[in-house]
Amino acid sequence: MTTTKNHEEVSTKQVLGQMLVGAWMTQAIYVAAELGIADLLAAGPRTVEELAEDCHAHASSLYRVLRALASVGIFAEDAHGRFSLTPLAEQLRSDAPDPQRAFAIMLGAEFYKSWGKLLHGVKTGGEAFRTAFGVPFFQYMTEHPERHSIYDAAMESFAVGETEPMIDAYDFSPFKTVADVGGGNGLVLASILKRHPGMKGILFDLPAVADRARTIVSGFSLDGQCQIVGGDFFASVPTGVDAYVLRHIIHDWNDDDAVAILRNCREAMNPEGRVLVVEIVIPPGNEPCFGKWLDLMMLVVGGRERTEEQYRRLFAEAGLKLSRIVPTAAEISVIEGIRAS
Repeated sequence: MTTTKNHEEVSTKQVLGQMLVGAWMTQAIYVAAELGIADLLAAGPRTVEELAEDCHAHASSLYRVLRALASVGIFAEDAHGRFSLTPLAEQLRSDAPDPQRAFAIMLGAEFYKSWGKLLHGVKTGGEAFRTAFGVPFFQYMTEHPERHSIYDAAMESFAVGETEPMIDAYDFSPFKTVADVGGGNGLVLASILKRHPGMKGILFDLPAVADRARTIVSGFSLDGQCQIVGGDFFASVPTGVDAYVLRHIIHDWNDDDAVAILRNCREAMNPEGRVLVVEIVIPPGNEPCFGKWLDLMMLVVGGRERTEEQYRRLFAEAGLKLSRIVPTAAEISVIEGIRAS
């Protein structure tokens, strides 16, 4: 009996210990991503001295980082001291089919510093990001466009695995027009329009984002299907649209701001229109859910993930009725709203 108990104590201690040092791994992956190590290894194995020369790093220090990452399957070291890519490391290449490099940089840079202020945020209700950098998250991104481009690329990596499941699960065919509000680079809207060639789309985002999106969208061969409009969704959104898609937008904001965005969509849409909020719906109880951890990330930057009941309240305050929640093969759901009677 004593032996079993001791074994259980050691086991749980080891599990908790691995969780506690998770931040170490985040930073090691960030360093490799920021330095572009996976790109440098795309042509084949190289020594750490060669890598350090190309990425302007200290060879011995870089070796220690890569050795640690190799111990968990990110990169591999051979008997001659050369490092090579592994399936995990391949995802850190800039040209990977499902690239995670930008996401790794995003999590390891500004967001990592902000997490260090989480305790302050929990004690005060304030935004950890604002405490760390002195300004709200989106203001910071506007003032640092080079960092915003990394954030956009990281969000694109999310879109890759979510877009097709969303289109498979929710029937967009009844709509003649769809607006992607806060649509970023236009990849999600382009996928919807390609699935429905007779549909017209509007990509709506901040003017600077819209300007960047024009070049990207022009390469989608949409044959005039897509219009790009710059603006501020707190002021207004394009009018006369059948469906407004807000993918990972509402979770960025507190309840008052979220209601303001939803209300603007409600006032602008056609009488039989729909507001389609695409987010993770937090399940009740202790069920594991990535959204419960993403909610902490949103706590850091000033937003939140929500339960079904919380979405119902948001919709009601905006003059909408939550008509249904459509789950997808990904963790996201399409939360559909109509005008309240």
